[in-house]
Amino acid sequence: MCFSLVTLLLSCNNKKLTEVVEVPLPTSEDKFTIGSPDDISAEDGEFKLLKLPYSYDALAPSIDARTMELHYSKHYLAYTNSLNKAIEGTELEDLTIEEILSKAVADSLNLRNNAGGFYNHGLFWECIGPKAGGQPKDTLALAINKTFGSFEGFKNQFKNAANKQFGSGWAWLVVDKSGKLQVTNTPNQDNPLMPKAVVSGTPILALDVWEHAYYLGYQNKRKNYIDAFFYVINWKVVGEKYEEALNNKPTPAPLQ
Repeated sequence: MCFSLVTLLLSCNNKKLTEVVEVPLPTSEDKFTIGSPDDISAEDGEFKLLKLPYSYDALAPSIDARTMELHYSKHYLAYTNSLNKAIEGTELEDLTIEEILSKAVADSLNLRNNAGGFYNHGLFWECIGPKAGGQPKDTLALAINKTFGSFEGFKNQFKNAANKQFGSGWAWLVVDKSGKLQVTNTPNQDNPLMPKAVVSGTPILALDVWEHAYYLGYQNKRKNYIDAFFYVINWKVVGEKYEEALNNKPTPAPLQ
């Protein structure tokens, strides 16, 4: 612990007394405790949390441990618990999350937000990981080059969609109904599986641009966070999701 010696001048019967007091100072060595994603579980309900296959600090410096912990153990957990409460005792308990998103969210803003929050975050966790980044390979790489001209062309379009999403929302790489890749963005917890989406299709890559996803590490510099995202994309997983989407087998957000 570091201390500063502070001199206080005290007045007593018009006599000045000098007292030296040790005052503790904050230091850069002060640390906070980071838990484990394995310690977090949703309340009883139909949908469970996706268990992270990596620790909270595994994506640093692109995404810091404190942000990951709060994002996963607070925000994602809240969406999951709220989704389960919204569907409890209804016929929706028998549906997959994709079916809920495509059929049931139009009439309920509460269900729309929480079902979207659950699905979107599950995909986000899957699509990032440690020792990742680089570029896609095989079929997905060929499709990206064909659609966007090059990987750099895709990156520019994806980053533009993420940066231009006003306020809270998401950026997506989507396989549309014709099998073509498209980049889009959505507000709040909306996604391309929902009715009346501007671009409809199966999401295979998601980037969360809500402030809670980056503000602790990047403050208002969303662009820096978006740039850093490309260092943690797990292109192997994204490529697998692309193949599944082409085969009309959407990948559900994994359950416990």
